[in-house]
Amino acid sequence: MTAGASKRAIIISISSDIGEAMAWRWKQAGWEISGTYRTSSKAVEKMAAAGMHLVHCELADATSVINACEKVAAACYDWDMLVLCPGNQEPVGAFDKVSFDEWDTSIQVNFTNQMRIVHELLPLRRNSDLGPCVLFFAGGGTNNAPQNYSGYIISKIALVKMTEILDAEIPDTRFVILGPGWVKTKIHDATLKAPQMAGSNYQRTVEKLASSDCTPMEDVLECCDWIAQAPREVIGGRNFSVVFDAWGDSRLDQKLRCDHDMYKLRRQGNDFLKRGAK
Repeated sequence: MTAGASKRAIIISISSDIGEAMAWRWKQAGWEISGTYRTSSKAVEKMAAAGMHLVHCELADATSVINACEKVAAACYDWDMLVLCPGNQEPVGAFDKVSFDEWDTSIQVNFTNQMRIVHELLPLRRNSDLGPCVLFFAGGGTNNAPQNYSGYIISKIALVKMTEILDAEIPDTRFVILGPGWVKTKIHDATLKAPQMAGSNYQRTVEKLASSDCTPMEDVLECCDWIAQAPREVIGGRNFSVVFDAWGDSRLDQKLRCDHDMYKLRRQGNDFLKRGAK
């Protein structure tokens, strides 16, 4: 990212580990940064002192979300990047064993109210040749069925599909979703606090976080930098993986330009034994 670029970014959940790291990276590159936080902290105070415009937002409360959007809009009258970092794995446990009200709250935090934010702030997007960019973050479950995180997982799957739909409906804006992999962030606290409800995921999380196999934050940020300057023909409507995809490689760019279905939710096996076949 070019230093001194006069760009504006809004980072929802800027107090998250990825959100905070991204804010400082882009701030140092000359971007104007606005964002929302749920809980005040020294990190939040430091970002505010550095000139970032921060407002409180409780993502489980629609009124709080609307109020936060109004305050952000007043300070950031147009934007180049809208980044949505919220992620909460609670409630942890099988669907029939958790409180449905808590499960419903998970959908609001991880999906519905993120869509509310996009709906509120889209009119403020800045026109440019490249186009403004909305960046979501994905979770697991795209190709399997993780247990004990159904609220979180189904919300992330909905985000993946919504990314594709928004790309189709709003062609002047780049919509993309990024799977960061296992990053050492606060999101894993929900699992660590619920060893019984998490099942085998608890020990797996403990071992993973203690290992050197987690995705470096620098890799996540570099991928976000690439997304910020990549054309819609390459990234629009797609779900990228920081860990597994060769983002930034011109060969991948060329393939994506030619394959509309790549890195999107699709059903497999459509050509096997079609109805009426003999």
